[in-house]
Amino acid sequence: MNERNTAAPAVLVVDDDPRLLRALDLNLRARGYTALISDTGEHALKLVAHHRPDLVLLDLGLPQMSGLDVIRGLRGWTDVPVVVLSGRDTEPMKVQALDLGADDYVVKPFGMDELFARIRAAMRRTAATEEKVSVATEDFTVDLAAQRITRNGDAVQLTPRQWHIVEVLVRNRGRLVTHRQLLQEVWGPNYGRETNYLRVFMTKIRQKLEPDPPRPRYFLTEPGLGYRFRTAEEDE
Repeated sequence: MNERNTAAPAVLVVDDDPRLLRALDLNLRARGYTALISDTGEHALKLVAHHRPDLVLLDLGLPQMSGLDVIRGLRGWTDVPVVVLSGRDTEPMKVQALDLGADDYVVKPFGMDELFARIRAAMRRTAATEEKVSVATEDFTVDLAAQRITRNGDAVQLTPRQWHIVEVLVRNRGRLVTHRQLLQEVWGPNYGRETNYLRVFMTKIRQKLEPDPPRPRYFLTEPGLGYRFRTAEEDE
């Protein structure tokens, strides 16, 4: 395995647009990252195996091997964060990419400041997955090891299924969990379309944990896609 001789985080950019590759290469280097560049999926997979980048920026519309196939190839052996860059602003495409294991989805054209905020957030989530067994917010604390939630020093009573939903979202802190992922994690592999189940359970969870349930601060809805657990750290 090739080790990088630099402390700068490495980002692999995979896109077949030469102008965008040049722009991202320049911006990454200007902001203190090591940039790796590829214009095909096959080459990208080799670069990931050889250089082990800290994050992959991935276009979906690649020649020969699609971006979705690249995600499938990566998720067979690595948890490297993948931020999709795509001109396809459709809900089914977003859901498919996220279900396959992408961490975020940025629609072209995009602003560089927004993109780098997404990059920083994805890297923070990865760093946090050497996993915190306890996650504290201003309003409650989730102890994953003890399977316990406390609020103002008192234990919060959740049903087993409510707890399982909270656990999945907290373990994926900051990351979008699609409806299908959450249903299959909590209800089993034969589920995937029963989003009404999730709405009912999320309402109960917010009533027990959110300071203002109609305007949730922690358990956020991504319309048409799924849910995301966020703390104040992800908003910084």
